[in-house]
Amino acid sequence: MTSDFTVHMDEYLPLREVVFNTLRQAILKGELKPGERLMEIALAEKLGVSRTPIREAMRKLELEGLVVMIPRRGAQVANITEKDLNDVLEVRITLENMAIERACANMTDADIRKLEQAAEVFQTSTAEGDLVKMAEADVNFHEVIYEAADNKRLMQVLNNLREQIYRYRVEYLKEDESRNRLVKEHEKITRAIKERDVKAAQELSFEHLENQRMGIIQAIRAEE
Repeated sequence: MTSDFTVHMDEYLPLREVVFNTLRQAILKGELKPGERLMEIALAEKLGVSRTPIREAMRKLELEGLVVMIPRRGAQVANITEKDLNDVLEVRITLENMAIERACANMTDADIRKLEQAAEVFQTSTAEGDLVKMAEADVNFHEVIYEAADNKRLMQVLNNLREQIYRYRVEYLKEDESRNRLVKEHEKITRAIKERDVKAAQELSFEHLENQRMGIIQAIRAEE
């Protein structure tokens, strides 16, 4: 295991949560690669902890779909296939449509301004070149919509689906063309929601996700 990452201690969190967050971020940022074996002893030594919090973290990561357990081999970072991607996005598109419909009905002027600000933050982040910051800004943009939908279960499922392809979205953001496209897509979606045009917002959201799907497929094929 040659991945370069370190544990970031947090006095307010239990050790098991610190280890979980450290490994999760390493996977999402691509510091631990798809298919890479996760050996408890090596990880415990690298992070300076016992094997118990490593084992607990593995179980949680498996539930999130970021780690898979292979018989007689142990844990490894989950791969994602084109079929996995298409399955995730098929469900996400359906649920995003629901979130957009509810957001168009529920959003106050303050919520609209919050969405505009989130779009502006994403645009600013593209100039800084920090891929993780860009990905987080994109996440925050969509979360404003999810929050306005006012359905906690819907928000949880959408966030989980998004996390499953997070590391590939970071790859998508490496291209200037992709970044510029996302900036424009956020602006159009914001405008449609502001105008309470559900159909237009849903169509723009579909285009937004479809462009990412094609970009992520290229990243998956490159890894293969």
